[in-house]
Amino acid sequence: MDPPASGTVECANDQTGALAQRIRASQHFAGASEARVRVSEWLAEIADTAAGKSLTQLLAAHPMLDGLVMSLAEGSRYLWELARADPERLVSLLQAEPARRFDDILADAKRAITAADDEAEVMRLLRRMKSEAALLIALADIGGIWPVMQVIERQTKLADVAVGAAVDYLLADAQRRGKLKVSDPGRPAEGSGYIVLAMGKMGAGELNYSSDIDLIVFYDAVAPLPGIEPAPFYVRITRALVRLLQERTADGYVFRTDLRLRPDPASTQIAISTTAALDYYESRGQNWERAALIKARACAGDLAAGEALLAGLSPFIWRKYLDFAAVADVHTMKRQIHAYRGHDQIAVEGHNIKLGRGGIREIEFFVQTQQLIAGGRHPELRTRETLRTLDVLADGGWIGELVRDDLGAAYRFLRAVENRLQMVADEQTHTLPPDRQGLELFARFAGFADRDAFADALVAHLRTVQRHYATLFENAPGVEAGRRVLLFPLQVDDKETLDRLTEMGFRQPLEVSALVRRWSTGAHGSLKGEFTRSRLAEIVPVLLHQFARSANPDAAVIAFDRFLAGLHGGGRLFSLLRQNPDLVAMIALVLGTAPRLADSLAQFPQVMDAVVDPSFFGALPEESEIAAGLDRSLQQAGSYEDFLDRIRIFAQEQMFLIGTRILSGTVSAEQAGEAFARLADVLIRSLHRAIEDQFIGLHGRIAGQETAILALGKLGGREMTASSDLDMIVVYDFDRDRPESSGPRPLYGGQYFSRLTQRLISALTVQTNYGLLYQVDMRLRPSGRSGPLATQIDGFASYQQSEAWTWEHMALTRARVVSASPQFAARVEELIRVVLCRPREAEMVAGDVVEMRKAIATEKGDSERWNLKYVAGGLVDIEFVAQYLQLVHAAHTPDILDTSTARVLEKAWRLGVLSTEDAEVLRPAVRLYDDLTQILRLCLSGPFDPSAASPGLIGLLARAADVPDFATLDAFLGETQTKVRASFNRILGARSDDVRASR
Repeated sequence: MDPPASGTVECANDQTGALAQRIRASQHFAGASEARVRVSEWLAEIADTAAGKSLTQLLAAHPMLDGLVMSLAEGSRYLWELARADPERLVSLLQAEPARRFDDILADAKRAITAADDEAEVMRLLRRMKSEAALLIALADIGGIWPVMQVIERQTKLADVAVGAAVDYLLADAQRRGKLKVSDPGRPAEGSGYIVLAMGKMGAGELNYSSDIDLIVFYDAVAPLPGIEPAPFYVRITRALVRLLQERTADGYVFRTDLRLRPDPASTQIAISTTAALDYYESRGQNWERAALIKARACAGDLAAGEALLAGLSPFIWRKYLDFAAVADVHTMKRQIHAYRGHDQIAVEGHNIKLGRGGIREIEFFVQTQQLIAGGRHPELRTRETLRTLDVLADGGWIGELVRDDLGAAYRFLRAVENRLQMVADEQTHTLPPDRQGLELFARFAGFADRDAFADALVAHLRTVQRHYATLFENAPGVEAGRRVLLFPLQVDDKETLDRLTEMGFRQPLEVSALVRRWSTGAHGSLKGEFTRSRLAEIVPVLLHQFARSANPDAAVIAFDRFLAGLHGGGRLFSLLRQNPDLVAMIALVLGTAPRLADSLAQFPQVMDAVVDPSFFGALPEESEIAAGLDRSLQQAGSYEDFLDRIRIFAQEQMFLIGTRILSGTVSAEQAGEAFARLADVLIRSLHRAIEDQFIGLHGRIAGQETAILALGKLGGREMTASSDLDMIVVYDFDRDRPESSGPRPLYGGQYFSRLTQRLISALTVQTNYGLLYQVDMRLRPSGRSGPLATQIDGFASYQQSEAWTWEHMALTRARVVSASPQFAARVEELIRVVLCRPREAEMVAGDVVEMRKAIATEKGDSERWNLKYVAGGLVDIEFVAQYLQLVHAAHTPDILDTSTARVLEKAWRLGVLSTEDAEVLRPAVRLYDDLTQILRLCLSGPFDPSAASPGLIGLLARAADVPDFATLDAFLGETQTKVRASFNRILGARSDDVRASR
């Protein structure tokens, strides 16, 4: 196996010489011809320039440079454009000693910014510094010149210089305008009381390649000058700082800036007084904030005041005693089903190397947990850098040397992969490509021979991290307390058990004990049998131990009691849990966070069968695997009723499997949406075949008959959730010269296909002993509710081409054929493509879209922040933008067409019909909304009310958004909706009074 090209392996190369001659990493190119053509065409374009001639000479003199340049051309759109945009800059970097050149780039920019007196010039200088430094860092990383820890250190240094120079400029400008008095004009930040703390990876000196920077801004409450209020003044300075760093110009941007780690972000300004901050942390600070502040570092502004503030926060961060209570809190932040033993398969495609099983976050939590426990009494543990802290933990005997070495190697590997992922498109992503082809391409860009070589190396590290992480919490004192003997005699509470329940974290041990003792009496119908009660009694201690690990242990016990009340036959389920105690953790998670899923489990406990399969946590099954499994089950059906029951049982098992994967965080929202749609596709096709065969047995065939089931909406876009309806249209054709069917009970033409469609809808929606499959919505067919259930293809084409409204064509952008013969499917899809590629007047379409959005706002309302679909700036706004862009641009750029909203936005940006400014709002927004929607639809049957939601659900939503708590999420969601509505208005040309405001 070849090592990756970056710092996962320390390169023993010379530390002097030009970058071009020091390249040590070899690249692999399965698609070398494409990359070669791209490079050759570019070299031909610049052949007559001085830079082109120099570059050609460098490539001839240094063969490994050729591989590096091809790596950019094949693996990274972002880096390739950086290289192409300025050949002179590329040649200059290749001819320079990289470390010295990096320092010169930063120093030159600082000097120029100090001399600048115009904000536009400062923004230009910052962005030029970022672009040049980013290209140099990437070349040195991909070329194997700098190991990964040097790479992330220099990425942090770049951010430090950018933030520091911007702050110095703003404070000096405030002085020039008479708003601020400084003691030394050459060092305006010194003594200003304006403090910028770097948090997270920037604070630790470990910044990602395309990371946001996490900052908290504080100020001393003393007025900058008499008559000037400090709060508004420093808030304006901070807004200007964010603008200097984050705003997109023709030169790009510097760093996306995140201020959400400040105290109570939902209700505080973006700059906070030090007095208010100290009061907050002393009175209301949480353990996650303690963990975050471990890495805090004064990076800009008044550095002395920043160090003084951190010294003042030290008692909050570092407790005087061994703080084992912090373990449970920190673990709660990371608790996922995949952290438990028993399911050790890892799906590589689509894996999140930061948040996923065995990822970077588990290494960081492993380290921070032990710092929180013992850092108060052992100051040597108060370190910021992850690898340094692992060394200190090993030196102090807190962990073994093997653990340190294993986690250190995994951390270097994963950070190198993370950097390479973010180099592809300059995006803050941590998720590997979801398909094998994409992963193959990425593996080569990461320096591996192929996908399998990369997967072998990755999985080995992930499993190692998972093993050490699980061991840490397995040995925690709070866990051991829960494993002691718990007794629940029938007549009276056991005092020692009550004490132990209190130790485990139950706030009402008497009530918990009473409930458990009540189960022994057979109070619920599911517990009438002695066998069932005995099996439950055997797993009660394990259940309580897992409930104790949840955010609200008492509520989890009450939820389990409700579960027992609705359970249909518990003996088999309890026996299953007794044989697989690790599944109890899953039950606890489902009960504590997802009452909708818990109700499904109680009604149909047999869905747990799918979870016992060892492949449960591997890759989600492909369509062929699902179809084969369904066929095996349906072949055993003894009757039509049995057929309907079996298809429902199969669907419930698969839906439960996907649902628990969503809860565990082991699949992304995009993967979950595709998995739900993949399942629906298989079920629809199976029913289509079976119902059609049955129907032909009764009524025969019509000459030339064809039927196609057309999916629209969430099904069409492969964006389904656990509660999605099926939006469908049935299109048919036949030989109109011979319209009568051939069977014993003949039907004619349209009547035949309407009856067939009715049978299909009934099979999907009828209630059996195992529920229904889906609700079906046929309202998007021509003529809506008033038209026939099925539509003849010529009539469908005529309607779409001459009668359909704009909103119907918007819906058609998400249409795809789910079930049909290949020939008829191609015919229907071509018809749709022709309709969508018709030239349209952009202004007219925009007007129609805005009017439709207004109508929806009037009918559904648009002011509730957590109504993620309909709120102003919510999912409907983004979907309408994607549909509008397709309708107005498909005639000239048909490649924009796609049924997925997220992919349309990506294509629109790549094709140049969606601005970078709007793409940077809409693409992450649709991911956020999808992440949250998947969880809410899985967990709840009704609307989400934050004030009534369980702590488990609240925590799950925060985790899905990758923010530390719900207050941060709520604030972030509001900001996102405001930005989305602004983009909607900008793209559609809507005035603020055209559509309702979001607040």
